[in-house]
Amino acid sequence: MEMVQKRMQQLGLPRIIIIAFIIIIFFAAFLQGQNMAQLISDSLVRFGQNLILALAMMPAIMSGIGLNMGLAIGIVCGLLGGMISIELGLTNIYGIACAMLIALMVGSLVGVLYGKILNRIKGSEMLIGNYLGYTVVYLMCMFWFAAPFSNPAIIWPMGGDGVRATVTLDGYYSGILNNFLSFEIGGITIPTGLFLFVFGVCWIIRIFSNSKVGTTLRAAGDNPEYARTSGIAVNRCRIIGAALSTALGALGIVVYAQSYGFYSLYEAPTTMSFTPMAAILLGGASMKKVNVWHAVVGTLLFQTMLTTALPVANMLLPDGNLSEVFRIIVSNGIILYALSQAGGEK
Repeated sequence: MEMVQKRMQQLGLPRIIIIAFIIIIFFAAFLQGQNMAQLISDSLVRFGQNLILALAMMPAIMSGIGLNMGLAIGIVCGLLGGMISIELGLTNIYGIACAMLIALMVGSLVGVLYGKILNRIKGSEMLIGNYLGYTVVYLMCMFWFAAPFSNPAIIWPMGGDGVRATVTLDGYYSGILNNFLSFEIGGITIPTGLFLFVFGVCWIIRIFSNSKVGTTLRAAGDNPEYARTSGIAVNRCRIIGAALSTALGALGIVVYAQSYGFYSLYEAPTTMSFTPMAAILLGGASMKKVNVWHAVVGTLLFQTMLTTALPVANMLLPDGNLSEVFRIIVSNGIILYALSQAGGEK
């Protein structure tokens, strides 16, 4: 009995509540006669396509910046990489490789500048990060209107100027990771290639976290004053954390887009940082403690909950667009609760 109580305490109340809620939702979906295999397949895909965005929060937390409210900056960098790869007409592995490479390069460079700005406003990183994220997104809206792209898949039809609001990846690299080595078990589709890629990124980040640089970042984030007296360049660590977080956000949106089959531009990235924050906090991360396991568990629980709950809710209450309202309420509620708990953790 004591062992069970200890395990329950380690799991944490938020995760216990979400797991119980997911079980209830699956039971309700079964009673409604919904396609259970499809629900599970969709949950697995959404878990894989969102995991890297949740991992992007790790370097920022490790280095003491906190939750990266400016993740939209990295997402915009990834969108730029995606547009360039399509403009060049690259398809299949060449197209997604080009998009990822450009996303990582641009994201890293922009992340360094982002980190330098955050070093000047210590104590208000999340507030300023949120402001910068929105600012960059709306500045890029002006860029998309005047971007010198010429590929018909990107620009508005009928001779319009600028980039489309939604750019499809059909014929380029839509689902290329999801479909690689995918197979079915009992009607459940396993996106093998997607899992191989995202878990490979998890493995790299775990190795980095345990490396000398990763340990230095943790020391700078845990106790900046002590780290400074120990000879650690705290400001440099914060810049590294911001650059890595921004680069991972840029990479994450490319993985996310290939799974959905399109890029959403203009105002779409403004609120995309909320879901990764909710996921990693739900996984057990705090302002001082974070690891890969938090991102994996949190993303799995959060995305499974949303994927299964929305079809059930829509069937129970078919009138109105309740799914989006429900998603916003749940995700923001989890963020609010997790932040209130994380702030007081010792």
